[in-house]
Amino acid sequence: QAQLVESGGGLVQAGGSLRLSCVGSGLTFEDYAMGWFRQAPGKERDFVAAISWNGGTTYYAESVKGRFTISRLNAANTLYLQMNSLKIEDTAVYYCAAKRLYFRDTTYYITENDYDYWGQGAQVTVST
Repeated sequence: QAQLVESGGGLVQAGGSLRLSCVGSGLTFEDYAMGWFRQAPGKERDFVAAISWNGGTTYYAESVKGRFTISRLNAANTLYLQMNSLKIEDTAVYYCAAKRLYFRDTTYYITENDYDYWGQGAQVTVST
């Protein structure tokens, strides 16, 4: 049974940084494109960032471009999201997601319905 577990969330002041991690188990990590999504209170879950199977291609939502960096370390079955210059509006529950690939190409995925597995979420709260 595939499982994704996020960690690294917490409370941070505006302008600060956090790094989220997502560890996969029960799956061959290299066979998956990965992504981060977030859901703020009272809002729908939104795309944040995506990465291809080997990290060669990445894509970001406009709202986080230049501040967030997605990366992965396949040898450790781990996905990361480095978040810098955090803003109040970045407050949300952050979810990692895995999309099963049948070909290891440069594709990334930005639609929630594309993904097969989800983590339980990590709360990120940005304060003034």
